Amino acid sequence: MGLPFPYEWQIGWRYTRAGRTGRRNGFISFISGVSMLGIALGVAALIIVLSVMNGFQKEVRDRMLSVIPHIEVFSADGNALADWQAVAQAARTNPAVIGASPFIATQVLVSRGETMRGAIVRGISPAEEATVTTLGAQLKDTAFATLQPGQWNIVLGVELARALGVGLGDKVTVVAPSGQVTPAGVVPRLKQFTLTGTFEAGHFEYDSGLALVHVDDAARLFRLEGPTGVQLKVADVQAARAVAGSLIDRLPGGLMVRDWTRTNRHWYDAVQIEKRMMTIILTLIVAVAAFNLVSTLVMTVTDKRADIAILRTLGASPASVMGIFVVQGALAGIIGTLSGVGLGLLVALNIDVIVPAIERALGVAFLPGSIYLINKMPSQPLASDIVPIALISLALAFAATLYPSWRASRVNPAQALRYE
Repeated sequence: MGLPFPYEWQIGWRYTRAGRTGRRNGFISFISGVSMLGIALGVAALIIVLSVMNGFQKEVRDRMLSVIPHIEVFSADGNALADWQAVAQAARTNPAVIGASPFIATQVLVSRGETMRGAIVRGISPAEEATVTTLGAQLKDTAFATLQPGQWNIVLGVELARALGVGLGDKVTVVAPSGQVTPAGVVPRLKQFTLTGTFEAGHFEYDSGLALVHVDDAARLFRLEGPTGVQLKVADVQAARAVAGSLIDRLPGGLMVRDWTRTNRHWYDAVQIEKRMMTIILTLIVAVAAFNLVSTLVMTVTDKRADIAILRTLGASPASVMGIFVVQGALAGIIGTLSGVGLGLLVALNIDVIVPAIERALGVAFLPGSIYLINKMPSQPLASDIVPIALISLALAFAATLYPSWRASRVNPAQALRYE
């Protein structure tokens, strides 16, 4: 009756779990265990770090996209669109687009008394804005309901309002970037607005530098005939760049399309580069642990020279001997990798419980709410990260077995048995 598995596998598995007896075998077993532990910890660290980075990225991205649209379509020359409804209708022919709203966006100065701050004034249509941004949906019936055309009301980010020292009902002055020409020269164009609401997106850049007014008021202030662009919302935020590319052929000429990854290009690129670098650095840790298997296998080959010689005299081929030690090293890599994946997922999925427990034990706060906008450690394990990590770890472990296994296949039976 044949063996259920090739004998190379059985002997390789026996060598992996054996070695508990004897001083030399015990030391080899200890080194093997350390190698597997190193692989497990390296894989776990890589999964935990990338999961936390994904969590922070998602948290910041969600706060950012609660204020800004996924895609902007605007006139290349900065003038008003002839028919923004037609542009929105053309964009909606793409099934991925689920919301559209007109807008005007211009840099201005906002002042109160002697205090002055730079800001972006965005003219919006409150009803349509609710279909495009989370902020619009949240404030549709409160602060945004006060943005009526001709009433010159304004909604400020909470940090901008705090910097200006204004409260609800106070007047603020908006200074347009282009003045009007008079016989006395160019005079700045000013307009007073009444503060009727504030918003807090949780993203300092927008909380401290964004002001919202009605699109008709913005058009009158900047002397435009209508909205200069259309904001779009897509079903999948990660597909915004692809959708923006596909819209170019659907829209009339003379329009530019920009998705959120290009609107915030510096932040997006910085996050991507940081994630790649952390992946490389932590993968090197896994590589160091994986190549510890080389020393384990070299010591095993030295210790098992007599066994190898006996197998050769019984008819085992060099390839079979090599396979035995490849199986031994690969099993160590598999055990270490699977243990690391399990440990990494366990920590990543329960980091909201683990981190507070560590904070209580040490009496420290890693993310104090008075300093950081995020006061808890976010985590988002992704299969797109975990699967490559496991495959790379297995590949490195397998690569580490090749040279020692090849050396084992080159053992000369006569020389190995000479002193036995």
